[in-house]
Amino acid sequence: MELATTILSLLFVVASGLYWFVRSRSNYWSSRGFPTIPGQKLLFGHVKGINTERHASYVTSDIYRALKKRGEAFGGFNMFIIPGVMLIEPDVIKAILVKDFHIFHDRGVFSDPEVDPLSGTLFAMHGKPWKILRQKLTPTFTSGKMKQMFGTIQEVAVRLGTYVDEHSHREELEMKDILARYTTDVIGTCAFGIECNTLKNPDSEFLKYGNKVFEQKVSTLIKIIFMLLVRKYWPTFMLKITDAEVESFFLNLVRETVEYRESNNVKRNDFLNLLLQIKNTGKLWEEEEEHVGKGEVGMTQNELAAQVFIFFLAGFETSSTTMNFCLYELAKNSELQERLRQEINRAIERNGGELTYDVVMGVEYLNMVVDETLRKYPPLETITRSPEQDYTVPGTKHIIPKGTMVQIPIYALHHDPDYYPDPERFDPERFRPEVANARPPYVYLPFGEGPRVCIGLRFGMMQTKVGLIQLLRQFRFSPTEKTPDTIRFMPNVFILSPDSGNYLHVEKI
Repeated sequence: MELATTILSLLFVVASGLYWFVRSRSNYWSSRGFPTIPGQKLLFGHVKGINTERHASYVTSDIYRALKKRGEAFGGFNMFIIPGVMLIEPDVIKAILVKDFHIFHDRGVFSDPEVDPLSGTLFAMHGKPWKILRQKLTPTFTSGKMKQMFGTIQEVAVRLGTYVDEHSHREELEMKDILARYTTDVIGTCAFGIECNTLKNPDSEFLKYGNKVFEQKVSTLIKIIFMLLVRKYWPTFMLKITDAEVESFFLNLVRETVEYRESNNVKRNDFLNLLLQIKNTGKLWEEEEEHVGKGEVGMTQNELAAQVFIFFLAGFETSSTTMNFCLYELAKNSELQERLRQEINRAIERNGGELTYDVVMGVEYLNMVVDETLRKYPPLETITRSPEQDYTVPGTKHIIPKGTMVQIPIYALHHDPDYYPDPERFDPERFRPEVANARPPYVYLPFGEGPRVCIGLRFGMMQTKVGLIQLLRQFRFSPTEKTPDTIRFMPNVFILSPDSGNYLHVEKI
């Protein structure tokens, strides 16, 4: 009896302690006098249903609107029991992304290549290691390097056009899957030098493992929350986040490809060839010494694999969904589609009938259409930063504690009617230069901004535009009975991905 009483007493003490801890986390911001919003749930905070019932873009938009309605320039919220800060006003966003970047140079994403090799990407790395690697990789994404890869991308785009042509007799085509296979083939050849041929072979392992990475499992979310709690007191604590099968596939693939290239002296105009130059000499051979880190030479095999991995992920799903959303909107707006087609054809005719990198990137109306697509459907709904020290928000006495996750809600900003009237309407005219220049800066952020702006944005835009040009010159797209009136996003995928196929009628021109 005494033992049972003791056990019950201990359980009561533990339960009381847990309740006190959870309750204190719920009151984290209000107890500090920090701007916040009421109505959170005890365990879920302000994000009930995220990644299970609702996509994160809908949840963060609710928080954004609630804070803005209260007149806040920023505010605290709880992601479950983890405190975070959301930025609302463009001036505060500019301070965090640019002006005070020296304090907010890290994304707050977990990176420990010793425990999780594929976490050692440029996207996730922190501090000085990030800065050194960024300096080494920046020359690989110049317009000159993009022009070298242009021909390779164009070849894949031609195969895309051929595939659609061969199947255009069908009543409708599901474009989401077709476009994912196109970008997989582009990245496969540019990042790995491998002909994936997923347009012919939809069961490709590339496609399988690429899709697997973007699945936001509940177990992964639990790991992340646990690490956020533990690392506050044990900064070096790390759990493996990357799926074991995904890690094995990509590490082995890169190792085998590198060994083959180095033993056979293979040279190609692709991303992997540039990385091999950096791995073996510390720089691109034609670049000068000031473009690389001070005295830092080369990269390890795993570091190289991690950069190839993030290049694959960043270019595969984000570009295919951008193309998919763009075709969806053009199918619903035939007059915009026809205008874009005419402007593309005129630009190519002016260049003697030849499609070049400069032509692709210089079609003004195509730029406007893609920009509006990225406005309405940004690949990442949020970007994050984390201060390396306590930070007083300019013009206030409010302090963001060191290590707190700070969110810049891209999707919410892009759908704010104060910046984009009637935000659900697809209107490329929003990006006519005089209109875009009249908007406040830092309210259009599809690639982020500041020193950590997406390094591969040129490549992503190039493969997206090349694919769209190839399709629009050959085909007209229109809705079918299966085409949804509005798009909903898959809740368990952390990028914006439609929850159904994009079924369109395709007519050869």
